Amino acid sequence: MKRIIAWLPDRVDRRTKVVAWLYLAAQILLVTTGGAVRLTSSGLGCPTWPKCTADSFVNTPEMGIHGVIEFGNRMLGGVLAILAILAFLMVVKLLRSRRDLFWLAFVAGLGVPFQAVLGGITVLTGLTWWVVGLHFVTSIVLVVLTTVLLVRVYAVPGPRVRAVPGWYAAVAYVTSAVVGVTILFGIVTTGTGPHAGDAKTPRTGLNPELIEHVHAIPAYATFALTLVLVVGAWRITGTPVRRFTLLLLGVELVQIAVGLIQSNTGLPGVLVGIHMTLAATLAAMMTAVVMSLTAARRPATVEAGSAAEAVSA
Repeated sequence: MKRIIAWLPDRVDRRTKVVAWLYLAAQILLVTTGGAVRLTSSGLGCPTWPKCTADSFVNTPEMGIHGVIEFGNRMLGGVLAILAILAFLMVVKLLRSRRDLFWLAFVAGLGVPFQAVLGGITVLTGLTWWVVGLHFVTSIVLVVLTTVLLVRVYAVPGPRVRAVPGWYAAVAYVTSAVVGVTILFGIVTTGTGPHAGDAKTPRTGLNPELIEHVHAIPAYATFALTLVLVVGAWRITGTPVRRFTLLLLGVELVQIAVGLIQSNTGLPGVLVGIHMTLAATLAAMMTAVVMSLTAARRPATVEAGSAAEAVSA
Protein backbone atom coordinates (compact mmCIF):
# COMPACT_ATOMS: atom_id res chain seq x y z
CA MET A 1 0.00 0.00 0.00
CA LYS A 2 2.84 2.41 0.85
CA ARG A 3 4.39 1.77 -2.57
CA ILE A 4 1.09 2.57 -4.28
CA ILE A 5 0.69 5.77 -2.29
CA ALA A 6 4.26 6.77 -3.09
CA TRP A 7 3.63 6.06 -6.79
CA LEU A 8 0.66 8.40 -6.97
CA PRO A 9 1.58 11.79 -8.48
CA ASP A 10 1.86 14.81 -6.19
CA ARG A 11 1.70 17.17 -9.18
CA VAL A 12 0.22 17.13 -12.66
CA ASP A 13 2.54 14.95 -14.72
CA ARG A 14 2.44 12.95 -17.94
CA ARG A 15 0.43 10.13 -16.33
CA THR A 16 -2.28 12.57 -15.30
CA LYS A 17 -2.54 14.00 -18.80
CA VAL A 18 -2.66 10.57 -20.48
CA VAL A 19 -5.44 9.39 -18.17
CA ALA A 20 -7.39 12.61 -18.76
CA TRP A 21 -7.18 12.12 -22.55
CA LEU A 22 -8.26 8.48 -22.29
CA TYR A 23 -11.12 9.41 -19.95
CA LEU A 24 -12.58 11.92 -22.41
CA ALA A 25 -12.02 9.62 -25.41
CA ALA A 26 -13.81 6.76 -23.64
CA GLN A 27 -16.78 8.99 -22.78
CA ILE A 28 -17.18 9.94 -26.46
CA LEU A 29 -16.64 6.32 -27.52
CA LEU A 30 -19.45 5.28 -25.17
CA VAL A 31 -21.78 7.53 -27.16
CA THR A 32 -20.59 5.79 -30.33
CA THR A 33 -21.13 2.27 -29.00
CA GLY A 34 -24.45 3.30 -27.47
CA GLY A 35 -25.46 4.54 -30.89
CA ALA A 36 -24.39 1.22 -32.41
CA VAL A 37 -26.63 -0.60 -29.92
CA ARG A 38 -29.58 1.54 -30.91
CA LEU A 39 -28.96 1.66 -34.65
CA THR A 40 -28.55 -2.11 -35.00
CA SER A 41 -31.73 -2.83 -32.98
CA SER A 42 -29.55 -4.38 -30.26
CA GLY A 43 -31.05 -2.40 -27.40
CA LEU A 44 -32.51 -5.55 -25.89
CA GLY A 45 -29.63 -7.78 -27.00
CA CYS A 46 -29.15 -8.33 -23.28
CA PRO A 47 -32.80 -8.37 -22.18
CA THR A 48 -32.13 -7.87 -18.48
CA TRP A 49 -29.77 -6.02 -16.14
CA PRO A 50 -27.26 -6.23 -14.48
CA LYS A 51 -26.98 -9.72 -15.98
CA CYS A 52 -27.10 -10.16 -19.74
CA THR A 53 -29.58 -13.01 -19.30
CA ALA A 54 -31.33 -14.46 -16.30
CA ASP A 55 -28.54 -17.04 -15.95
CA SER A 56 -25.46 -15.31 -17.37
CA PHE A 57 -23.59 -12.06 -16.86
CA VAL A 58 -22.18 -12.29 -20.40
CA ASN A 59 -23.86 -12.75 -23.75
CA THR A 60 -24.39 -16.25 -25.05
CA PRO A 61 -23.93 -17.59 -28.60
CA GLU A 62 -27.69 -17.99 -28.95
CA MET A 63 -28.11 -14.23 -28.62
CA GLY A 64 -26.23 -13.61 -31.87
CA ILE A 65 -24.70 -10.31 -32.94
CA HIS A 66 -27.22 -8.23 -30.99
CA GLY A 67 -26.01 -9.77 -27.74
CA VAL A 68 -22.40 -9.12 -28.70
CA ILE A 69 -23.07 -5.44 -29.47
CA GLU A 70 -25.08 -4.78 -26.32
CA PHE A 71 -22.64 -6.61 -24.05
CA GLY A 72 -19.73 -4.79 -25.71
CA ASN A 73 -21.33 -1.49 -24.80
CA ARG A 74 -21.71 -2.66 -21.21
CA MET A 75 -18.06 -3.72 -21.14
CA LEU A 76 -17.02 -0.22 -22.18
CA GLY A 77 -18.90 1.00 -19.13
CA GLY A 78 -16.57 -1.19 -17.07
CA VAL A 79 -13.55 0.36 -18.78
CA LEU A 80 -14.93 3.79 -17.93
CA ALA A 81 -15.24 2.76 -14.28
CA ILE A 82 -11.53 1.83 -14.28
CA LEU A 83 -10.60 5.12 -15.93
CA ALA A 84 -12.72 7.03 -13.40
CA ILE A 85 -10.80 5.39 -10.56
CA LEU A 86 -7.46 6.07 -12.25
CA ALA A 87 -8.38 9.71 -12.87
CA PHE A 88 -9.25 10.15 -9.21
CA LEU A 89 -6.04 8.47 -8.08
CA MET A 90 -4.05 10.79 -10.35
CA VAL A 91 -5.31 13.82 -8.41
CA VAL A 92 -6.07 12.45 -4.96
CA LYS A 93 -2.84 13.94 -3.59
CA LEU A 94 -3.65 17.31 -5.14
CA LEU A 95 -6.60 18.20 -2.91
CA ARG A 96 -4.78 21.22 -1.47
CA SER A 97 -2.79 22.36 -4.49
CA ARG A 98 -5.32 21.58 -7.26
CA ARG A 99 -8.71 21.39 -5.60
CA ASP A 100 -10.37 21.96 -9.01
CA LEU A 101 -8.93 18.74 -10.45
CA PHE A 102 -9.80 16.76 -7.34
CA TRP A 103 -13.48 17.69 -7.39
CA LEU A 104 -13.83 17.39 -11.16
CA ALA A 105 -12.48 13.83 -11.05
CA PHE A 106 -14.69 13.03 -8.07
CA VAL A 107 -17.94 14.32 -9.61
CA ALA A 108 -17.23 12.79 -13.03
CA GLY A 109 -16.44 9.50 -11.30
CA LEU A 110 -19.82 9.51 -9.55
CA GLY A 111 -21.45 9.96 -12.96
CA VAL A 112 -20.11 6.62 -14.23
CA PRO A 113 -22.12 4.34 -11.87
CA PHE A 114 -25.12 6.65 -12.27
CA GLN A 115 -24.86 6.17 -16.03
CA ALA A 116 -24.63 2.40 -15.59
CA VAL A 117 -27.76 2.30 -13.42
CA LEU A 118 -29.59 4.55 -15.88
CA GLY A 119 -28.58 2.16 -18.66
CA GLY A 120 -30.12 -0.67 -16.67
CA ILE A 121 -33.34 1.32 -16.24
CA THR A 122 -33.33 1.92 -19.99
CA VAL A 123 -33.28 -1.84 -20.64
CA LEU A 124 -35.81 -2.67 -17.92
CA THR A 125 -38.27 -0.07 -19.25
CA GLY A 126 -38.10 -1.51 -22.77
CA LEU A 127 -36.07 1.35 -24.29
CA THR A 128 -38.64 4.06 -23.65
CA TRP A 129 -37.50 6.94 -25.85
CA TRP A 130 -37.29 9.61 -23.14
CA VAL A 131 -35.32 7.28 -20.83
CA VAL A 132 -32.91 6.61 -23.71
CA GLY A 133 -32.74 10.38 -24.20
CA LEU A 134 -31.90 10.93 -20.53
CA HIS A 135 -29.19 8.29 -20.92
CA PHE A 136 -27.72 10.34 -23.79
CA VAL A 137 -27.98 13.61 -21.84
CA THR A 138 -26.01 12.02 -19.01
CA SER A 139 -23.33 10.99 -21.48
CA ILE A 140 -23.09 14.56 -22.76
CA VAL A 141 -22.78 15.90 -19.20
CA LEU A 142 -19.94 13.46 -18.55
CA VAL A 143 -18.26 14.48 -21.81
CA VAL A 144 -18.44 18.11 -20.64
CA LEU A 145 -17.01 17.27 -17.21
CA THR A 146 -14.13 15.22 -18.59
CA THR A 147 -13.39 17.98 -21.12
CA VAL A 148 -13.18 20.51 -18.30
CA LEU A 149 -10.89 18.11 -16.44
CA LEU A 150 -8.63 17.73 -19.47
CA VAL A 151 -8.41 21.47 -20.13
CA ARG A 152 -7.68 22.24 -16.48
CA VAL A 153 -4.95 19.59 -16.37
CA TYR A 154 -3.04 21.70 -18.90
CA ALA A 155 -4.00 25.07 -17.39
CA VAL A 156 -1.85 27.16 -15.08
CA PRO A 157 -3.26 26.72 -11.55
CA GLY A 158 -4.59 29.57 -9.46
CA PRO A 159 -7.25 32.29 -9.75
CA ARG A 160 -8.48 33.05 -13.24
CA VAL A 161 -9.66 36.23 -14.93
CA ARG A 162 -11.53 36.88 -18.15
CA ALA A 163 -9.10 36.95 -21.08
CA VAL A 164 -11.53 38.10 -23.77
CA PRO A 165 -13.79 41.15 -24.24
CA GLY A 166 -17.09 41.08 -22.39
CA TRP A 167 -19.18 40.93 -25.56
CA TYR A 168 -17.16 37.97 -26.80
CA ALA A 169 -17.69 36.03 -23.57
CA ALA A 170 -21.42 36.76 -23.77
CA VAL A 171 -21.61 35.41 -27.33
CA ALA A 172 -19.71 32.28 -26.28
CA TYR A 173 -22.08 31.61 -23.39
CA VAL A 174 -25.11 32.12 -25.63
CA THR A 175 -23.59 29.77 -28.19
CA SER A 176 -23.05 27.09 -25.55
CA ALA A 177 -26.71 27.39 -24.51
CA VAL A 178 -27.85 27.06 -28.13
CA VAL A 179 -25.59 24.00 -28.52
CA GLY A 180 -27.40 22.45 -25.56
CA VAL A 181 -30.78 23.18 -27.13
CA THR A 182 -29.59 21.71 -30.43
CA ILE A 183 -28.54 18.47 -28.72
CA LEU A 184 -31.84 18.24 -26.85
CA PHE A 185 -33.85 18.66 -30.06
CA GLY A 186 -31.56 16.08 -31.66
CA ILE A 187 -32.59 13.62 -28.95
CA VAL A 188 -36.27 14.26 -29.67
CA THR A 189 -35.60 13.93 -33.41
CA THR A 190 -33.94 10.55 -32.92
CA GLY A 191 -36.77 9.49 -30.62
CA THR A 192 -39.19 10.30 -33.43
CA GLY A 193 -37.26 8.53 -36.18
CA PRO A 194 -37.03 4.85 -37.10
CA HIS A 195 -34.03 3.89 -34.94
CA ALA A 196 -35.60 2.83 -31.67
CA GLY A 197 -33.09 0.20 -30.55
CA ASP A 198 -35.70 -2.54 -30.92
CA ALA A 199 -38.47 -3.19 -33.42
CA LYS A 200 -41.16 -3.17 -30.71
CA THR A 201 -40.14 0.08 -29.05
CA PRO A 202 -42.72 2.88 -29.48
CA ARG A 203 -41.67 6.29 -30.83
CA THR A 204 -42.69 9.78 -29.72
CA GLY A 205 -45.67 9.96 -32.11
CA LEU A 206 -44.55 13.37 -33.41
CA ASN A 207 -44.21 14.29 -37.08
CA PRO A 208 -40.63 13.29 -38.08
CA GLU A 209 -40.28 15.86 -40.87
CA LEU A 210 -41.52 18.69 -38.65
CA ILE A 211 -39.16 17.73 -35.82
CA GLU A 212 -36.23 17.60 -38.24
CA HIS A 213 -36.93 21.17 -39.31
CA VAL A 214 -37.31 22.31 -35.70
CA HIS A 215 -33.99 20.64 -34.86
CA ALA A 216 -32.30 22.47 -37.74
CA ILE A 217 -33.20 25.93 -36.36
CA PRO A 218 -30.88 25.90 -33.29
CA ALA A 219 -28.30 23.97 -35.33
CA TYR A 220 -27.99 26.77 -37.87
CA ALA A 221 -28.12 29.36 -35.09
CA THR A 222 -25.15 27.58 -33.49
CA PHE A 223 -23.30 27.75 -36.80
CA ALA A 224 -23.97 31.49 -37.20
CA LEU A 225 -22.86 32.25 -33.65
CA THR A 226 -19.73 30.16 -34.13
CA LEU A 227 -18.81 32.24 -37.18
CA VAL A 228 -19.01 35.33 -34.96
CA LEU A 229 -16.72 33.63 -32.44
CA VAL A 230 -14.20 32.63 -35.10
CA VAL A 231 -14.03 36.13 -36.57
CA GLY A 232 -13.91 37.77 -33.15
CA ALA A 233 -11.15 35.44 -31.92
CA TRP A 234 -8.80 36.55 -34.68
CA ARG A 235 -7.72 39.61 -32.68
CA ILE A 236 -7.56 37.89 -29.28
CA THR A 237 -4.15 36.79 -27.99
CA GLY A 238 -2.95 35.09 -24.82
CA THR A 239 -5.62 32.39 -24.92
CA PRO A 240 -6.24 29.30 -27.07
CA VAL A 241 -9.72 30.54 -27.94
CA ARG A 242 -8.79 31.04 -31.61
CA ARG A 243 -7.70 27.42 -32.01
CA PHE A 244 -10.70 26.03 -30.17
CA THR A 245 -13.22 28.09 -32.12
CA LEU A 246 -11.72 26.88 -35.41
CA LEU A 247 -11.99 23.28 -34.21
CA LEU A 248 -15.58 23.97 -33.12
CA LEU A 249 -16.39 25.33 -36.57
CA GLY A 250 -14.82 22.28 -38.21
CA VAL A 251 -16.95 19.89 -36.15
CA GLU A 252 -20.08 21.87 -37.00
CA LEU A 253 -19.36 21.84 -40.74
CA VAL A 254 -19.00 18.05 -40.70
CA GLN A 255 -22.07 17.74 -38.46
CA ILE A 256 -24.19 19.85 -40.82
CA ALA A 257 -23.00 17.89 -43.85
CA VAL A 258 -23.78 14.55 -42.21
CA GLY A 259 -27.17 15.82 -41.05
CA LEU A 260 -28.16 16.98 -44.51
CA ILE A 261 -27.03 13.74 -46.15
CA GLN A 262 -28.77 11.50 -43.64
CA SER A 263 -32.04 13.42 -43.86
CA ASN A 264 -32.03 13.08 -47.64
CA THR A 265 -31.02 9.42 -47.78
CA GLY A 266 -33.57 7.85 -45.45
CA LEU A 267 -31.59 8.14 -42.19
CA PRO A 268 -29.06 5.30 -42.71
CA GLY A 269 -27.87 3.92 -39.40
CA VAL A 270 -24.17 4.56 -40.05
CA LEU A 271 -24.73 8.27 -40.66
CA VAL A 272 -27.01 8.62 -37.64
CA GLY A 273 -24.29 7.00 -35.54
CA ILE A 274 -21.67 9.42 -36.87
CA HIS A 275 -24.08 12.29 -36.16
CA MET A 276 -24.40 11.14 -32.53
CA THR A 277 -20.63 10.90 -32.10
CA LEU A 278 -20.23 14.36 -33.60
CA ALA A 279 -22.82 15.70 -31.14
CA ALA A 280 -20.64 14.51 -28.24
CA THR A 281 -17.55 15.97 -29.93
CA LEU A 282 -19.43 19.24 -30.44
CA ALA A 283 -20.20 19.39 -26.72
CA ALA A 284 -16.53 18.79 -25.93
CA MET A 285 -15.30 21.51 -28.29
CA MET A 286 -17.89 24.03 -27.09
CA THR A 287 -16.77 23.34 -23.53
CA ALA A 288 -13.14 23.92 -24.53
CA VAL A 289 -14.11 27.27 -26.07
CA VAL A 290 -15.86 28.37 -22.87
CA MET A 291 -12.89 27.22 -20.78
CA SER A 292 -10.54 29.29 -22.95
CA LEU A 293 -12.38 32.52 -22.11
CA THR A 294 -10.31 32.86 -18.93
CA ALA A 295 -6.60 32.81 -18.15
CA ALA A 296 -4.54 32.54 -14.99
CA ARG A 297 -4.29 35.81 -13.10
CA ARG A 298 -0.83 37.33 -13.30
CA PRO A 299 0.99 37.58 -9.94
CA ALA A 300 0.73 40.97 -8.28
CA THR A 301 4.52 41.37 -8.30
CA VAL A 302 4.62 40.90 -12.06
CA GLU A 303 1.77 43.36 -12.57
CA ALA A 304 3.47 45.91 -10.32
CA GLY A 305 6.75 45.46 -12.16
CA SER A 306 5.03 45.96 -15.51
CA ALA A 307 3.35 49.13 -14.24
CA ALA A 308 6.66 50.48 -12.96
CA GLU A 309 8.31 49.83 -16.29
CA ALA A 310 5.49 51.63 -18.07
CA VAL A 311 5.84 54.68 -15.79
CA SER A 312 9.62 54.86 -16.15
CA ALA A 313 9.29 54.59 -19.91
